[in-house]
Amino acid sequence: TPEQAARMKKLQEQEKRQKVEFRKRMEQEVSQFIQATGEPRRRFQPMNKIERSILHDVAEVAGLTSFSFGDDEDSRYVMVFKKEFAPSDEELEAYRRGEEWDPARAEERRRLRELAAQQEEAELERGPAPPGPPNDYKDKYRHLIGSEAAKAAARTMEANKAYGCVPVANKRDTRSIEEAMNEIRAKKRLRQAEDE
Repeated sequence: TPEQAARMKKLQEQEKRQKVEFRKRMEQEVSQFIQATGEPRRRFQPMNKIERSILHDVAEVAGLTSFSFGDDEDSRYVMVFKKEFAPSDEELEAYRRGEEWDPARAEERRRLRELAAQQEEAELERGPAPPGPPNDYKDKYRHLIGSEAAKAAARTMEANKAYGCVPVANKRDTRSIEEAMNEIRAKKRLRQAEDE
């Protein structure tokens, strides 16, 4: 209907005006920030996506670096940096994690990383540790099997005769293949002769 179209047009114009006003306000704030000498960065209040994009655009036109931080849409904010105070990767990571940037703590972390790298380098220069004597599996499993009980059990263990234990000597077949085949054929012939 024409009334709805008119209402929509009015809303769009109002939105457009609000965006223009917001842009002017942000341009003023950014110019104040540029003139403030003791301020290397400025954090703006959380704002919606459109307002953030307007602020990024204003900062870019002014020759500043800007980043958005925050976990969800409602709490995302823009931080604007002067070119000469551009943030380091560590600083950006701290803001992304939601932490405040502390240069002293960052310097301490960097020093610890360098120290760890130097120690690692020294380890590599020394080379691998000389291999120790190979461990005996009994030592490895001593907590499970004990030391004396296992030896005694191994000596006294005998096969249970009830299960038809066959002595090892009887298990070895010393015949050649031909001899075994000949014996099998002879048994077969014997059976056939008995059947007839």
